[in-house]
Amino acid sequence: MRKDRTIKGVAMKIILSVLVMLSFIISSAHSEDLKKLSLDDATAIATTIQTDTRVKTEGNGSVKITTQWPTTVCLGELTGLSVENAKLIYKAKVKSDLDGTAYLEMWVHVGGGQYFSRGINDVVSQKTDWKVIQAPFLLQKGQKPDELTLNLVINGKGTVWVDDVVISRERLK
Repeated sequence: MRKDRTIKGVAMKIILSVLVMLSFIISSAHSEDLKKLSLDDATAIATTIQTDTRVKTEGNGSVKITTQWPTTVCLGELTGLSVENAKLIYKAKVKSDLDGTAYLEMWVHVGGGQYFSRGINDVVSQKTDWKVIQAPFLLQKGQKPDELTLNLVINGKGTVWVDDVVISRERLK
């Protein structure tokens, strides 16, 4: 009697599992594709990053970023900075031809945590010639960064050139 109940219980679980699987198969057969995104051509992604050797402020070129919608571009990551009790300043020379704004963003990795600073009060917009913009971050005594992630945030569409990226520090009093 007990063996029959166990067999019936297992059989019921198997039947229920099969029914659930069939319901997924049937429901997915009724799905309707609304739109497909073709990736046959990388320009469809609409963000391009390239070296521009003609438009620059120093060195052999600048980074030219062209986008059709808002995007964040990582310009680099830094490690090995021996600094604490200071204001870190992420600066770059930036030129723009935008419908929107662009600013610097710095992520600071300290003691297992991640914290950020956005230079939203120091932006470029529309057609701007070379301008130094920045994003500051305060490190208290004992806070030593493991890594910095340096981004450019573009809120809009158009082209931004970036050159002469610098991390500097000001000692806190």
